[in-house]
Amino acid sequence: MQISVLAVGRQKAGPEKILFDTYAKRITWPFEIIEVMEHRKLSSSELKQREGALLLAKIPDGAVVIVLDERGKELDSRGLAGKIEGWRDNGLRHIVFIIGGADGIDEPLKKRANLIISLGRMTWPHMLVRALIAEQVYRAQCILSGHPYHRD
Repeated sequence: MQISVLAVGRQKAGPEKILFDTYAKRITWPFEIIEVMEHRKLSSSELKQREGALLLAKIPDGAVVIVLDERGKELDSRGLAGKIEGWRDNGLRHIVFIIGGADGIDEPLKKRANLIISLGRMTWPHMLVRALIAEQVYRAQCILSGHPYHRD
């Protein structure tokens, strides 16, 4: 199963990247991050639309799309692992996590989503969210393989 993280912005060297890389290396499923960025000066609504279009264009055909949004559904780690397991067992081969820009996720992208999740009500830096998703994908992999990494 291929797992992709589509994210707005470029991650630079620093502790967030080190943390992301640490978990990404532990994931045995094919795992990648794809970054998009709009360089033009646009209004907030135009920028959100443009970023949404750039992200939509990178979604592979047939992929399951999980959008991260503060108003999304909150799942625990076993819940996310269960979703991944269900998609895997139904023959779906690609899962894409979407991390939008500072202005949020454009509506067409939300409509394309199979699932909209929240990492909680707190605001998280987008570069740290990448590490959080990598850790949760690794944790889901461990849960599904029966590895003792996850403890309830």
